Amino acid sequence: MEPVDLDTALTALDPDGWDAARVLADTPGARDQVFLDSAGSSLPPTPVLDTVIGHLRREAEVGGYRAAAERADDLAEGYAVFAELLGCAPDEVAFTDSATRSWLAAVDAVPLAEGDRVLVTEAEYAGNAVPLLNLAAKAGATVEPVPSGPDGTVDLDALTRLLDERVRLVSLVHVPTNGGLVNPVREVADAAHAVGALVLLDACQSLGQLPLDVGALGVDLLSGTGRKWLRGPRGTGVLVVPAHVRERLSPRLVDLHSGSWVAPGEIELRRDARVFELWECSIADRLGLIAAARYALDLGPDAIAAAVGARAEHLRAGLSALPGVEVRDQGTRRCGIVTFTVEGVAAEAVRDALRGQGITVTVSGRSSTRLDMTRRGLEQVVRASPHYFVGRSQLDTAVAAVRTIR
Repeated sequence: MEPVDLDTALTALDPDGWDAARVLADTPGARDQVFLDSAGSSLPPTPVLDTVIGHLRREAEVGGYRAAAERADDLAEGYAVFAELLGCAPDEVAFTDSATRSWLAAVDAVPLAEGDRVLVTEAEYAGNAVPLLNLAAKAGATVEPVPSGPDGTVDLDALTRLLDERVRLVSLVHVPTNGGLVNPVREVADAAHAVGALVLLDACQSLGQLPLDVGALGVDLLSGTGRKWLRGPRGTGVLVVPAHVRERLSPRLVDLHSGSWVAPGEIELRRDARVFELWECSIADRLGLIAAARYALDLGPDAIAAAVGARAEHLRAGLSALPGVEVRDQGTRRCGIVTFTVEGVAAEAVRDALRGQGITVTVSGRSSTRLDMTRRGLEQVVRASPHYFVGRSQLDTAVAAVRTIR
């Protein structure tokens, strides 16, 4: 595929004031391909790449301990950077090695006992459902789905009917992995809090593409990843644990970073969110994660959301106009994930055919979101997730390629 004039293409879709030239210069990998998989693992911008590689080189020169000590101030400042990005306090931020690790650490710290109930939405992701069902079974608790409304978002009336004093936790996926909808958060949090339940928000697909404010959302826990829309390195994650909820949690996976050995038979755990961190981590990747958050803040979360939303709507419109192609997105409020099927062609075949033309998409199968996909009678969908560095002409190229497959 021939390189396209991304500067022209981007400017046609971007909000006023968007620095298209900078975005293009920082994303060389987007110039000779149509990259539509930021919901999987996005293309890190050059400042993130330089930060990670630069620190690895420094470790090779002086060793990991000394290299980390040299960046101690930058690592400490990372908590304030994410606090600004997520609308919380620096001591409410913990860094982990993935969204999965963040989510597991949080849910494992919620005390569950026999007879307790946990509510999930039909958009629940397998990465959450498997450990949650496992924990609930061991505790004698139950995991129950909240029905979706006609538009695919969580049915708030059904949620209210299911809530009672036995509900300990509501697990809410902000943006499902297999569709473009955005679930209501504040309404779910307010309903859950009325019966004393905690709300854990999976922001894996919203961090980096939508503005997030933990205080305004009203959730008790939030987990996210670096490698998707935030454009950070793989192997990075974040967990937000607001101060008001800490006394209700009982973290079990702790080490010499999470706590101190204060006497031969006594330990003392940290009192901030970093009790959920472990001592060993990739310093290079963590610095890269912080650089990615700074990059997003510099561009502006609202501007990013507008740019991503414009691209997704342009792609949906183009795909919807193709005979035999059905856009499968749900929701009233939509985001940057676009899912579709091609009549008579398996999703994997569509993915592979597009890859052969320099277009990167992925496939979301029933096993990843079993409740929602079963409800809709779907086995697989093709998932395209254009970020702000994808131009309009590239999106048109992708639509034209799908037309040839059909």
